[in-house]
Amino acid sequence: MTKSSLFRWTTEFEIVPMGADDCAEASSLHATGFSRIWSDGEIQALIGQDAVFGFIAHRPGKRGRSGGFVLARLAADEAEILTIAVHPKYRETGLGWRLMGAVLRHLRTEGAQSLFLEVDEGNEAAIALYQKIGFSKVAERAAYYDQDSGAKTAALVMRLDLG
Repeated sequence: MTKSSLFRWTTEFEIVPMGADDCAEASSLHATGFSRIWSDGEIQALIGQDAVFGFIAHRPGKRGRSGGFVLARLAADEAEILTIAVHPKYRETGLGWRLMGAVLRHLRTEGAQSLFLEVDEGNEAAIALYQKIGFSKVAERAAYYDQDSGAKTAALVMRLDLG
């Protein structure tokens, strides 16, 4: 067995707060994982709101070649993940874990007590990540997501207690 079959190598990324100049790249990343793509204008409108924050994974010294991003919203002591996207090339490398970790650290410093998210029931990799972090399913929205095939899948509503 070769080393390449045992390990998945990845390039290092730095996780930094998102700014307006990251919106076009975030939109491109979003397109790699979702059928309903958020435009750079939609992402910019969100990131411009006081309650919304995000993090993006940049390769050091190579801005414009990001591996993923996450957007979240904090209201009072509850927060929600609005979206998270990792480029297919960097999935299963721990980058999603690192992006979620940045969100969790930020929320804990802000005094958030709980974090919610919705995930497509068929997204097994994302569900596994969220469960590893400690999220649990609290509800389900039937026929919530439209698939490219025309089928509809449920959204699992998950919660993580931070307090």
